[in-house]
Amino acid sequence: QGQVAESGGGLVQPGGSLKLSCAPTGRPFGSYAWGWFRQRSGKERDFVAAITWRNGNKVYSDSVKGRFTISRDAAKDTVTLEMNSLEPEDTAVYYCAADPYGRRVYSLQDGRAYDYWGQGTQVTVSS
Repeated sequence: QGQVAESGGGLVQPGGSLKLSCAPTGRPFGSYAWGWFRQRSGKERDFVAAITWRNGNKVYSDSVKGRFTISRDAAKDTVTLEMNSLEPEDTAVYYCAADPYGRRVYSLQDGRAYDYWGQGTQVTVSS
């Protein structure tokens, strides 16, 4: 893990919203794509969303489609995950990842496509 870091996690009530951000921890680097993954307690890490840096193509998991939005800000060199209509099932540690090389051996939904990972940020959806 390293090279990128997440921010913005926290506690929110069901139906609420949160915004997560991810940025390089050191010198900015060019990336082919960025992704968000999450790991719920006792479960494996799951894909959430990804975006290609150059043309902004986005892909979402079915469980978050229509509720979450991934975006990039080239000026700030950051990637944001806006999460709306949050549900208790969204409670997890959320990880940001970057693919700096674009080898495209794996799909963007596969964690093996990414070389840089953040430490994770906790999102808890509870009343």
